[in-house]
Formats: sequence, C-alpha cells, structure tokens
Amino acid sequence: MFFIRKGEPSLTAEQKLKEAFIQAIGLPADTDFSTVRYGVTKNWDSVAHMQLIAEIENSFDIMLGTEQVIAMSSFEKAKELIASHGFEFTA
Repeated sequence: MFFIRKGEPSLTAEQKLKEAFIQAIGLPADTDFSTVRYGVTKNWDSVAHMQLIAEIENSFDIMLGTEQVIAMSSFEKAKELIASHGFEFTA
C-alpha cells in the first residue's frame, strides 16, 4: 500500500513506520528494525514510547487504543497493530 502526500514521494507502510521510529526514538536509518524492542533498544523509554505513538498516529491517521499502546513492544508488533487498522505490510 502506498501513501501520497502533496510534495512528498510515495512511501510504503513499512517505510512510514520506520520513519516514525527514526523520528521518535532517534534511531539511525540503517537500523536492523527486526531487533528493535522496548526497554532493549537504546533511547526507547516511556517518554520515547509516547512520542512514537504520536508519530504513528499522525503518520497513519489512526488512533491507537490503550491496549494497543501498551502492547507495542517491538517494531514487528507495531506492524501487526497498524495492520489491524487496514494497512498492508509486504513480507
């Protein structure tokens, strides 16, 4: 699935999610996102977690429920939760 914003190139859902993680947690672009986990990944603390939630909600124009916010413990889990809002991630 591709998303187009005026003046921006098309991004896949995975690219948008990676960008949200980069912005909120301060990860380098070359991060192995399959290893990104709350409490393990440097700088992903409770404050960064809430910044990440805000970035994701703004990027995907969705509202995450309390249970989803609590359950988001890794990049892979974030993909699963966002997919539940109708977004597609390719394997």
